[in-house]
Amino acid sequence: MLSTEKLSEGLKNKYADFIKSFEDAYGCAPEYVVRVPGRVNLIGEHIDYCGYAVHPMAIEQDIILGLRTTDDGKLQLQNTNKKRYPDFSTDKLNNIEISTETINWWSYFLCGLKGVYEDMNVENPKGMQVLVSGCIPPSAGLSSSSALVVGSAIIATVSNGIETERSSLASLCARAERFIGTQGGGMDQAIELLAQEGQAKLIEFNPLVANDVKLPQGSVFVIANSLQEKNKAASNEFNSRVVECRLAAKILGKKLLKDEAWKEVKKLRDVEKQSGKSLEDLIKILDSCLPKEVYSREDVLSELGITDQYLRDDILTSNTQELQTFKLKQRARHVLSESNRVYRFREVCHNSKGEQGLMELGELMSASHKSCRYDYECSAEGLDTLTELAIKNGALGSRLTGAGWGGCTVSLVPESKVDGFLTELKASYYKDKQNADLESAIFVSKPSAGATVWQLS
Repeated sequence: MLSTEKLSEGLKNKYADFIKSFEDAYGCAPEYVVRVPGRVNLIGEHIDYCGYAVHPMAIEQDIILGLRTTDDGKLQLQNTNKKRYPDFSTDKLNNIEISTETINWWSYFLCGLKGVYEDMNVENPKGMQVLVSGCIPPSAGLSSSSALVVGSAIIATVSNGIETERSSLASLCARAERFIGTQGGGMDQAIELLAQEGQAKLIEFNPLVANDVKLPQGSVFVIANSLQEKNKAASNEFNSRVVECRLAAKILGKKLLKDEAWKEVKKLRDVEKQSGKSLEDLIKILDSCLPKEVYSREDVLSELGITDQYLRDDILTSNTQELQTFKLKQRARHVLSESNRVYRFREVCHNSKGEQGLMELGELMSASHKSCRYDYECSAEGLDTLTELAIKNGALGSRLTGAGWGGCTVSLVPESKVDGFLTELKASYYKDKQNADLESAIFVSKPSAGATVWQLS
């Protein structure tokens, strides 16, 4: 259950500056303070929306939201970083509209509100005054946008007196973020709500289950920002990959399943379950089932025996209607092999100890990056450079984390080498990056707790 705790005196001191900022903005103290962590995905990229398990951990970097409810039915939303995030207000909480064409920072906040109001049948929702602050680097692959969706959904439940389970709210938030046009899978929202301090999680879907995973002693994960920003909602690369995976699943389903069963297939995980084949078996038959390096739109129509209108109406998303070419084998190979690596990662964490275990985890992470780079094509020059420098300077493994096309890497570094690793990476990658805040660009983070709600007395 998502419960509310009293804000202790120690936490009041910690958040004193934020509370003062709220008072300056609205003339009174907040009734509630909400913390939502960012996350780093240790392994398992771009596979949650294909139905497969992922392996994230919440990080200490977070967003903080202050809330005071009102009776006027209006939303007043401010950010402490006014230069980057302008104020927003609306009196249309009963009929929230979210554009997928023009995306602003408050669009994510509205997603969480709209999700709660619609799923939980909230009529005439309470008005609210909200202030947002945070230290999760934006567009860095650390889930700052999903953290804002989760934070706003929590605020919607708290302000309207709604009790809910954390897992239910995580699923709701995953659906709600799609209002903005991103067809994500639910990893970010799940870890941000279900994380426990000191533990990574293996998160499985349908149903949503979060399993604790204790990371091996001596393992330290260093997060480094490439400083190449990529907003997945503002570009079409992410949704194109979702559609390519869906098409790969459909064609594999048609070749492996009986009769018209393929028409109900939506994810690669559906094919695995219904065909009875293992991940290894599916990987082996990809070359024969999906022989082309690139499929044209006409190839897809021919393989499935469908019309272009069926493709538009039943398979493509609203923002992928005009795609003409698809790399199906490569995308499927990444998803299936990455799922294998996720479960192998958990096995190593549970069963292997010492240096050998750390080396195995590192090898899995580096293999993951190679797959993301070449089969999924979601890396970027800065990410590739960072992973190469990481290995050169003592990391046992390194990979992009998050959607990719910019953002951050995560590297596994032996505890004894962390200080030297940080020094070398700062001197090599960041030496020419003017105005880079090195404290937020490269850092070590321990597994953090999930979202918390505090009430001020």
